[in-house]
Amino acid sequence: MENTIDINKLQEFASLELIAKQVVEGFITGLHKSPFHGFSVEFAEHRLYNTGESIKHIDWKLYGRTDRYYVKRYEEETNLRCQIIIDNSSSMYFPLVDNPGLNNPNKIAFSIYAAAALMNLLKKQRDAVGLSLFSDTVEKHTATRSTSTHIKYLYAELERLLHPAGGSQPKKTMAADALHQISENIHKRSLVIIFSDMFESSARNEELFSALQHLRHNKHEVVLFHVTDYQKEINFDYDNRPYKFIDMEDGREIKIHPHEVRAQYVKTIGEFKKELELRCGQYQIDFIDADIHKGFRQILMPYLLKRVKMH
Repeated sequence: MENTIDINKLQEFASLELIAKQVVEGFITGLHKSPFHGFSVEFAEHRLYNTGESIKHIDWKLYGRTDRYYVKRYEEETNLRCQIIIDNSSSMYFPLVDNPGLNNPNKIAFSIYAAAALMNLLKKQRDAVGLSLFSDTVEKHTATRSTSTHIKYLYAELERLLHPAGGSQPKKTMAADALHQISENIHKRSLVIIFSDMFESSARNEELFSALQHLRHNKHEVVLFHVTDYQKEINFDYDNRPYKFIDMEDGREIKIHPHEVRAQYVKTIGEFKKELELRCGQYQIDFIDADIHKGFRQILMPYLLKRVKMH
């Protein structure tokens, strides 16, 4: 009998790093052709050509100047620097579920598992990765590094985020301010991956769009994963009965019948989402719908396609 690994049960006893590895390996196995192309290299120095070896790396321009054969020597370098940014505001903890994980994620758990899977891919490519967390302030910002110690530290930070100690106070979303601040502290020419529902005060939409444009102004490649529970937050698909809705960021409560407000809600959220997609298109930011109930392929495939495009 063939033994198989149920990644949905791994979380009961495994670390986030192991779960991420299983998610990635399962994904890669399902690809017809892996987009990996090996490590990039950068020129290190010249050395004299030795008779009999390949002429592939002879510097013919240098030969023209010196009339001697020199071979270019290369050294492996980091392919890219990637900053992963996760929105840790209270709205990201929707829906409220017991022990959120791979089987029953809320938005923050989905973002954490997706980020961990991407870190595993980055680690395979010897890329440098950093982590930023924000809510109403920038809660965490690390430099990008590729060392094993640094990667393990990032996994530990994600574990802490997945299993916070004690109760947490409501935290509002201040994405515009946070993204402006983070963008000033990221190494130039980085790949920036954002996980956020982008639910901020509608009065600050222009500031939010300006912050996204700021990232592109600093020459970063940006991918925005718009993380939502699509059924509930975009389609507003609730049963035909009264509900009490509670704002997760300020605690306000309202009792309504969903069918009485659904049309206006869907129209308003649809207009915001359309405008967000339009601005991302204008700024050459990759906008990806990330429905927490549709698995990680929707995260991993756009990342790999972006990587191929960058190289």
